[in-house]
Amino acid sequence: MSALANTRFLKMNGLGNEITVLDLRGTATRVSAGEARAIAADPRSHFDQLMVLHDPVTPGTDAYLRIYNTDGSESGACGNGTRCVAWAMLSDPAMSRPAGASLLLQTKAGLLPVERLAEDVFAVDMGPPLFAWQEIPLGIPFPDTRTIAVAPLPGLPELQGPSAVSMGNPHAVFFVADATAYDLSRIGPVLEHDPVFPERANISLAQILAPDHILLHVWERGAGQTRACGSAACATLVAAARKGLTGRTATVTLPGGDLLIAWRDADDHVVMTGPIALEHEGRFSPALFAAVA
Repeated sequence: MSALANTRFLKMNGLGNEITVLDLRGTATRVSAGEARAIAADPRSHFDQLMVLHDPVTPGTDAYLRIYNTDGSESGACGNGTRCVAWAMLSDPAMSRPAGASLLLQTKAGLLPVERLAEDVFAVDMGPPLFAWQEIPLGIPFPDTRTIAVAPLPGLPELQGPSAVSMGNPHAVFFVADATAYDLSRIGPVLEHDPVFPERANISLAQILAPDHILLHVWERGAGQTRACGSAACATLVAAARKGLTGRTATVTLPGGDLLIAWRDADDHVVMTGPIALEHEGRFSPALFAAVA
């Protein structure tokens, strides 16, 4: 039987970005790719990202997070999910709650300071963006990643020359006249797996509405089209500012709602502010993992 059988979970969302939070602190249990896919397949616990809390590995941090996509692959960062974890750790009576209104969380991409601004609103310091082609990573050297080359899409010659940025995971941002004019379910998988992205990439279609306002639609690697993606919103603001299309602070409007993104001058960090919502809690049925090897 899976060690996850009967384990409690929280089903949450950040602007409609479906998040499941699982607290495995105090145990040696790890989630396998197959178990993550099984959790995603259950409508009660379906997620775009599964946020799994483990005991801290670095002194001074509150928890270590492993982040899973619906296909069982791991991600280095999830801003919407991090806000949900912060709410759970600071608000959920069933969890061991740190004192105060701030946390320091860690993922494989680095440290994520989180601050509570209101009951359901949190600001996450997503760290500095990475621009070097080998850091993103890209499979081909590009001296300037404000514009890179991808394979042409038949019938869509305008979808060329995206900006590439890493915000803990790789992002390709296409600036378009109308972010709603494309079928992301068709073009997203093709662009995600373009050979220039050896670790695949999150694909964003961004429409500049004003110097401080961006409309964004996102295809997430390993998850598909989602109603919101916090790291993509951060990558998009950074890419837009690098091209002189916006300032360093903007509201990013996604299908699920608005995020405020600020790329700080002082330390080069990107801060994302937005809300969360708790949908329900439950426990995993043992039968859920029956087919998992």
